[in-house]
Amino acid sequence: MIEKIGVIGAGQMGNGIAHVCALAGFEIRLIDVSKERVDKALKTIEANLGRQVQSGKITEADKKAALGRVTPVGKFDDLADCDLVIESVTEDREVKRDTLKQLCAVLKPEAIIATNTSSISVTRLGSGTDRPGKFVGMHFMNPVPVMKLVELVRGLATDEETFNTVRELAVKLGKTPVSAEDFPAFMVNRVLLPMINEAVYTLYEGVGSVESIDIAMRLGANHPMGPLELADFIGLDVCLAVMQVLYEGLADSKYRPCPLLVKYVEAGWLGRKSGRGFYDYSGDTPTPTR
Repeated sequence: MIEKIGVIGAGQMGNGIAHVCALAGFEIRLIDVSKERVDKALKTIEANLGRQVQSGKITEADKKAALGRVTPVGKFDDLADCDLVIESVTEDREVKRDTLKQLCAVLKPEAIIATNTSSISVTRLGSGTDRPGKFVGMHFMNPVPVMKLVELVRGLATDEETFNTVRELAVKLGKTPVSAEDFPAFMVNRVLLPMINEAVYTLYEGVGSVESIDIAMRLGANHPMGPLELADFIGLDVCLAVMQVLYEGLADSKYRPCPLLVKYVEAGWLGRKSGRGFYDYSGDTPTPTR
């Protein structure tokens, strides 16, 4: 039975996961590489819960109770008695494997580990732990408090009890779980990121400007956000990482990351989180950078 959940990584995804789990009544232990990152996450969670109060989705009492269930911690030992730990660190295979190794050294044997990876092989990550049968992919969508989907990914060794337990948890969180096979980028990003990459190629080749490409897809395909606006929201570094996983994992040239996407990431233009990507966010209104 899952009662206490650890969340490793207090960034955009991690704080959202902590938010929905706490709101659903679970005790949360939240950890990151620095106290500053965890403190920032707690402020974000409080602000997002506040928006839900204002919109009438939850009460002030719900907000207060949820915040009271989130405990910031500073070391992996503090996760030792968690029933489930959700890893949500940066989308880098080696960083994730190192994180999981440290976690397994202290985590109780019966606990489940879930990875929030958006593209990396769950089988490969699970094989580096001491419990591949109790290891599963649990890919939340961004922003976590708003988006209803969770992709559940079985590794080759994931046992049925683990998968069913995590599926039941997703439902308790108010999410709709879908089962995806353990292939590079799973389902959502397998479809979404090549579309974004193609939009970057369309910009790179001069077919259209940033603004015209986004307007075309919003009004011509009824997308709520244009693909370049969406890329900035996701983070261009994350988009590039997923495209690299697809390109390396499937060995198909159609997944080759656009050179312009690589250049933006090398320049540190990562989108909203860095203040500049395909749009500049320094003013009151985002303005195209190309």
